Amino acid sequence: MEAGAIQNVGLSQVGIDEIERARRVVPIAAVQNHYNLEERAYEDVIDHCAAEDMVLLPYFPLHGIGARSLTDIARRRGVNPAQVAIAWLVRRSPAMLPIPGTLSLDHLRENLAALELELTDAEFQSLRQR
Repeated sequence: MEAGAIQNVGLSQVGIDEIERARRVVPIAAVQNHYNLEERAYEDVIDHCAAEDMVLLPYFPLHGIGARSLTDIARRRGVNPAQVAIAWLVRRSPAMLPIPGTLSLDHLRENLAALELELTDAEFQSLRQR
């Protein structure tokens, strides 16, 4: 880092202890952990990243978009389930930066439209419960 060869460091699939151990060596800019509507083992890491001003990049962010509560919300709101899942992730934490796969320009537009979707408190909580 001192020579300018490394600009930012990120970690993947880590807990808080590992993040803090790494931070004693080098500043950590981002953490990438498996997190989505179905996989929530890293709730504490998400809150830690937000508190410590680190970006959290959830991988497989759209896994679990077939859940009934999600599809019900999507149908009521006139959007697709992936948009609801993205909106939920973004609302879950200010540190969250989901990067879903995008296959076309239209698909990219759909994903970006999710950023305009504001879930109600009831919708957010219904998805937060498993």
